[in-house]
Amino acid sequence: MHKIVKRLHFCYGHRLMDYEGKCANAHGHNGTVEVALAEGGLDVRGMVCDFGEVKDRLMEFIEAELDHRMLLRRDDPLVKAFDAIGEKHFVMDENPTAENIAKLIFSKARALGLPVISVGFWETPSSYAEYSERVGG
Repeated sequence: MHKIVKRLHFCYGHRLMDYEGKCANAHGHNGTVEVALAEGGLDVRGMVCDFGEVKDRLMEFIEAELDHRMLLRRDDPLVKAFDAIGEKHFVMDENPTAENIAKLIFSKARALGLPVISVGFWETPSSYAEYSERVGG
């Protein structure tokens, strides 16, 4: 099995609903995404996937939907406030935790046809969450 990992960076804001700590307040982060891809064999170029292709395909989504945006849970009152003033934001069904952001990016990578096996997400330099799915049950 061959595996590659591509790192991507973006800035975002969020706040957590139903949470008692500091993250209940709107605040921002400089996030780092680590996308791991794997294949049993290499393509004719000798690659699992071209690093530039991974970056281009995922960053198109990240820059259009997540970068420099507030990530908010659907029932957050800020959603209506941001809608009212025309402020761009991204709405999630779940709390915009590092765990759920990793899963969101994993799902997007999978939908783009990338052979993703896991997505790690660094919310801060010392706080990391990872999402993967076991293939074949």
